[in-house]
Amino acid sequence: MKHGPVVTFEQLPKAVTQLFIELEDLKQLVLQKNNTLQPVADHWFTIDELCAYLPGNPAKTTIYSKVHNREIPHKKIGKRLAFRKSEIDQWLSSQTRKTILEIEAEAEAFIQTSKNNKA
Repeated sequence: MKHGPVVTFEQLPKAVTQLFIELEDLKQLVLQKNNTLQPVADHWFTIDELCAYLPGNPAKTTIYSKVHNREIPHKKIGKRLAFRKSEIDQWLSSQTRKTILEIEAEAEAFIQTSKNNKA
């Protein structure tokens, strides 16, 4: 492990002052860097791009069906469908199937609350 220079007790106030100056310089650099960063624009998919992006590469008719049933997040711009990548990614991550143990736990909790409501 590499250590910095050894500072004596007499040199300590000057070293702390120097650290504060360097810290302020670093803060200014970080603020300048943050101001120059541009937010990344969210990518919009057409229906063909979405079919290629989704796992299993579903057919267009499958996507149209999901749009019709409001199962997939989408926007209608004029006569065209558009899909925001961030919304699709969020939708995909929420599409997990429950395990048998999770289903059984939910059923047990439902039964318990049903019994409590009847009593």
